[in-house]
Amino acid sequence: MVLKDISFPSPQENILFDEALLALAEQGKGGEVLRFWESLTTFIVLGRIGKVEEDLYIENVARDEVMVLRRSSGGGTVVQGKGCLNFSLILVKDRDPSLNDLRKSYRYILEKIIAALKSLGCETVFRPISDLALAAGEKKISGNAQRRGKKFILHHGTILYDFDLAVIGKYLRLPKDIPEYRRAREHSSFVANVPLPVELIKKAIQAAYQVHQKAAVLTAPEKECLSHLLKTHEPVIPLKDFFV
Repeated sequence: MVLKDISFPSPQENILFDEALLALAEQGKGGEVLRFWESLTTFIVLGRIGKVEEDLYIENVARDEVMVLRRSSGGGTVVQGKGCLNFSLILVKDRDPSLNDLRKSYRYILEKIIAALKSLGCETVFRPISDLALAAGEKKISGNAQRRGKKFILHHGTILYDFDLAVIGKYLRLPKDIPEYRRAREHSSFVANVPLPVELIKKAIQAAYQVHQKAAVLTAPEKECLSHLLKTHEPVIPLKDFFV
């Protein structure tokens, strides 16, 4: 597995690079990857079937000129920005039998994240289908989603560590599907930051996945694939379409 700690200046590049890594792995031009990235720009990402009118306070988002994108994986709508660490994994399904089952794969992958945070003194728990929460108070610190190929899966998740939590309630409505452990809590009392330095979180996750090889720059195939996706897969959702 190769570590790629690579963030891009634009939200589109950050979202589509994960898809490029999966595409190259499926084509036999890449392999397992652990990627870290973080955006200095605040933006919103909907899951594959998320609906703008159901998930967002559109007026607030439009007034603040926050970009809205759609990713190819499932999962819920999230706000990205400074203080939100993203980790992406390209994993071959043959790595472990549980990776061939969606629900089992979440537990397999996130148990390593739990172990990484525990090594730093932060106790977290897995909450199905795909959340991590602080053990004390069960406040959510990580949401996760997947896109599954024939041989590989793309798993990406967030870890809040120094995020402005107020923007979540400002831009996002409460989701229709609420996990039992949420207990109908509003965003402000449901989400939390992990009280850890981001570089320690990265190192702990890298150790949990036993990643020893690093790549600080894009390969030629990665550059080509990302460029192609930027030209052919526009992830930005124009909000003007939702105003009468």
